[in-house]
Amino acid sequence: MPVDTMIHTEGVKYAGSKLKIIPYIAGILSELEGVKSVLDGFSGTTRVSQAFAQLGYHTTSSDVSVWSEVFATCYLMSTGSDKFYQELIDHLNSLSGYDGWFTEYYGATDVFLKRPFQIHNTRKLDAIRDEIDKLALTFEDRCVLLTSLISALDSVDNTLGHYVAYLSKWSPRSFKHLHLKLPRRFENTGCNEVVRADIFDTIANRTFDFVYYDPPYGSNNEKMPPSRVRYASYYHIWTTIIQNDKPVLFGKANRREDTRDAVACSVFEEFRRDSQGNFIAMEAMNRLIKETNSRYILLSYSSGGRATKQELHDIISNSGKLLKAVEIDYKKNVMGNMRWTNEWINSDGKYHEYLFLMEKG
Repeated sequence: MPVDTMIHTEGVKYAGSKLKIIPYIAGILSELEGVKSVLDGFSGTTRVSQAFAQLGYHTTSSDVSVWSEVFATCYLMSTGSDKFYQELIDHLNSLSGYDGWFTEYYGATDVFLKRPFQIHNTRKLDAIRDEIDKLALTFEDRCVLLTSLISALDSVDNTLGHYVAYLSKWSPRSFKHLHLKLPRRFENTGCNEVVRADIFDTIANRTFDFVYYDPPYGSNNEKMPPSRVRYASYYHIWTTIIQNDKPVLFGKANRREDTRDAVACSVFEEFRRDSQGNFIAMEAMNRLIKETNSRYILLSYSSGGRATKQELHDIISNSGKLLKAVEIDYKKNVMGNMRWTNEWINSDGKYHEYLFLMEKG
């Protein structure tokens, strides 16, 4: 059953968001004894990490992306007062916009030119981002302002939530004016850590009581290419805003050169098969589970992925014991046991979420 808590997490439109699943993850975690240290292994926009920290666990948030590191640092590590950050945000909101690098490549007024933002907002972005670099701030304080900036941009963009394609007609929200708000931080009672690294490096010399993994299993749509760099390419603008490095761009969406498939490929998004006919991504998952030093591991799975139930079951069985397999029914707001039949439970073309809890041997 989900935990009825006052957990409040913040994030942006994101293909891998686990906002709805958080109460169920917390419910499973609350049933386990002796858990103090936890790892959110593919933290993304860090909603799960935020939930773990709010529940008082010693939380490690790990991801390879710079934007995940920024979000996690804002919510798990920043220590400044709300008053301090609000004054900085008020100052940034008061700036007059101007035509800069972001306006040149990501702003437009012409409805026939597909861009992620209208020009009145990129002008403001140019002014705010340049000003952040001029302020004498610690890394943690910068992360609070950058989180506020990305959240504000997310509310005025002209996309469906990612940045590899833009809407042909301006979205209603794109006409609004960029306005930064104070991130809703919370008191952290645990000893938290933020790690930007490959997940295998993160777990190499660390031990946890509980680990949550939600890797990008990949689409089960056979028409999709076998290798996708979804997260590196989908959110390339966030990386550029954080680094403010004015990178070389390519393509109609003005993606960063370093998000090309051949450059930024993740093994967990690699769905070619090896010489034995196994998905390379699943072999990586098998290795990850074996090398994780944790008593409990919770895996998320979405029914749109290419992994089969047998593949996941075999991976779990290779390293420990399956304690629970559940399906989440969002419509009824309940969590039920999953049946190990020939097909995924309720395999009716609809989107389902599954959680697999294992105990390592």
